[in-house]
Amino acid sequence: MTLDTDDLIKSILDSFSRIDYIKPSEIPSIDLYMDQVTTFMDSHLQSSKRRDDDKILTKTMINNYAKNKLLPPPKKKKYSRDHMLLLIFIYYFKNILSISDIQKLLGPICQKYFDAEDGLTLEKLYEEVFSLENGEVENLKQDVVHKFSRSQETFSSVSKEEQEFLRLFSFICMLSFDVYMKKQLIEKLLDTVLDGQP
Repeated sequence: MTLDTDDLIKSILDSFSRIDYIKPSEIPSIDLYMDQVTTFMDSHLQSSKRRDDDKILTKTMINNYAKNKLLPPPKKKKYSRDHMLLLIFIYYFKNILSISDIQKLLGPICQKYFDAEDGLTLEKLYEEVFSLENGEVENLKQDVVHKFSRSQETFSSVSKEEQEFLRLFSFICMLSFDVYMKKQLIEKLLDTVLDGQP
């Protein structure tokens, strides 16, 4: 295994530059049937797929979200813009949070802002949250470069052949630890703030 570490880090940083979120203006203003919802999500979140045959959202997933009260049921088998916004949140949360944690987090949002016509709407809430996340991409790039540099300093006493893999392993461990700690923090916030548990 031979890695060009400069190419690797450049590729990672380039992929961050391509990360974008679905803007509310991209969501159709008419209600959509299930097939239209899955097609829309597949086409707009395609860059987040790991493999070409990965599915963003399936009919079964969406039905399960409605059954588990993560998503209000469709009206006459059609999904509104607010349904679409919730599905986007669910899509991002489902990789790191349990269904019950997502329910705990989105439940109050649904109750207060789903189908709201004035004041703070779900669309305005979505725009505000994603505007914050856009600014985080640069911070994330800097953090990844820092972690990568630190990982390249490890295992200096082993052979070049071993070093390459072990440094990659170090880099992956550092990234994984970061994800693990942030997941722990999110779960602690959900348990203490939303459940009121110490």
